[in-house]
Amino acid sequence: MAHIDYYFSTLSPSVYLAGTRLEDIAERHGAELNYKPLDLMALFARTGGQPLGQRHPSRQAYRAQDLVRQARQLGMQITMKPAHFPTNPAPSSYAIIAAQNEGGGNLGALVHSVLRALWAEERDIAEDSVVRDCLAAAGFDPGLVDSGMLVGAETYAANLEEAVNAGVFGAPFYVVDSGQMFWGQDRLEDLHAHLAGKL
Repeated sequence: MAHIDYYFSTLSPSVYLAGTRLEDIAERHGAELNYKPLDLMALFARTGGQPLGQRHPSRQAYRAQDLVRQARQLGMQITMKPAHFPTNPAPSSYAIIAAQNEGGGNLGALVHSVLRALWAEERDIAEDSVVRDCLAAAGFDPGLVDSGMLVGAETYAANLEEAVNAGVFGAPFYVVDSGQMFWGQDRLEDLHAHLAGKL
């Protein structure tokens, strides 16, 4: 069975645009997914990336155009300047970690629900009430918001270290046990082809 380590940030519009395509690909190939939410700003600092506001204006302008094009192509709504961005990604990340440990719900749906709340619904994913709604909608106990804090914080930090050691530098980032790495939601078809033995 193939394994995919999925490194992502709950603040990333590119993670939002990935939707649940990764989960569909994993299911088609019988691959196991390991969800690894992390602090993207800390990852940038460790791997030579720059926060959005520090990038050259031409890079920011291109990003704004491209995200809108990608959203249209995928038939997804996106708000380029959501009301609560940036916000604290830790609470939603801790909840995802707790849900993965707990099991019983749909983890892919949870991740997408959190990202949709930020980028399409303009809700603040740092608020416990929003995270509880996302947990419940994906079939998890909303109480994980409270019970998963300690383990969530420890795992969140460990995910960053694992990412740096694995050569990850952005999000979404997919690392297959074959050693192949794929960066960006626009590389999901390449991941699919690789798992099919075509790449």
